[in-house]
Amino acid sequence: MLPEEELVAKILKGNASAFEVLVKRYEKLVLHVACKLIKRDEEVMDICQEVFIKVYKGLGNFSFQSKLSTWIARIAYLTSLNHLQKYKSENINTIAGRNLELDNYHFSEDTPEKLLIKKDVSAYIQHLITQLPLPYQTVLTLYHLQEFSYLEIQEITGMPEGTVKSYLSRARKLLKEKLVTYLKNG
Repeated sequence: MLPEEELVAKILKGNASAFEVLVKRYEKLVLHVACKLIKRDEEVMDICQEVFIKVYKGLGNFSFQSKLSTWIARIAYLTSLNHLQKYKSENINTIAGRNLELDNYHFSEDTPEKLLIKKDVSAYIQHLITQLPLPYQTVLTLYHLQEFSYLEIQEITGMPEGTVKSYLSRARKLLKEKLVTYLKNG
């Protein structure tokens, strides 16, 4: 696998196949970040294209002060937030974590549909994650699924490191409480 510095140098020299390599290397990361914030598939694909356009245009300014994956994830995160702010301004407070009573967040009651989902624990856990406030979903996903460090998540989201740790702790606690209930009743 080509090191990031060489890949970026080739792209900056106009090598189109090098940019294809970059896209293939980071498309899952961009898709994952966008999917956590944007729910409509067609919008997610538009966001992903926009992210890679921004990456291409901004690559000359990338200074390797962070990992390339962190920089690209931040672009994906901010592009997704900008999309939500532009088209769904009523949701921006939920995503940015402002004016939320996150400590008082409760899961909704189980419905027959949700009980069917519970049969597959993996699907149930994913279902529970989607019920969390978006800042919790984002932090949990970036930390556990994308394996970013606290500092990298801080760079990506712009949240202070303490907030990242706090949201991660609260998200884990909420998931644990619901899973304990599920396992007792299962």
